[in-house]
Amino acid sequence: MTSLTLVRRIAARPSIVFDALTTPDGIALWWGPDEGPVLLAETDVRVGGRFRVRFRMLDGSEHESSGEYIEVVKPSRLVMTWRWIHEGEPDEAGQESRVEIDLRPVDTGSELTFTHSRLQTEASRASHEDGWNGAIDKLVRHFAASGGPET
Repeated sequence: MTSLTLVRRIAARPSIVFDALTTPDGIALWWGPDEGPVLLAETDVRVGGRFRVRFRMLDGSEHESSGEYIEVVKPSRLVMTWRWIHEGEPDEAGQESRVEIDLRPVDTGSELTFTHSRLQTEASRASHEDGWNGAIDKLVRHFAASGGPET
């Protein structure tokens, strides 16, 4: 198994970023690797609660993932299982991986450390890295455009 870790600075307090990571309205702002829309976002943010997100990419393909929240420490940490619901991820079909997100305050807002682990192959890790980079970059751009850490 393999993993990836991404680190970004975001111009918003950890509590604001945490809400963007866990609420349907927040998820709609950033989920997915390109500018395609989020079609469905359901969250029950508590240990044992579940999430489900479906998005459409600009090429018209649709992707859906779901999982269970394992650890919820607002505003600093979120851990969840991850599973693709569709058939488009053959390396991960039927497999469950793990996403960990840590937020810490910095003078410009928040530092986000995003780790996706228990991926089955190097090809899957590379694909997920591309996807998460696109999504997290959208999150960074959203808060940069909305005015800084006091947002």
